[in-house]
Amino acid sequence: MEAIFDDLSSALREPRADVSAAVRAFALDIAGKLFLGIAIGLGVAIGLAIAG
Repeated sequence: MEAIFDDLSSALREPRADVSAAVRAFALDIAGKLFLGIAIGLGVAIGLAIAG
């Protein structure tokens, strides 16, 4: 039982930084913006082709 509390107290004192999670979130954000930009560009291009 004491080992559980020792693990909890060490985790609270020194939280582990998950670097890969931050990189993954950044990459997903960039990919989302890229695909959104492509989708908007295609929509505008198709709209201009239909209108023109």
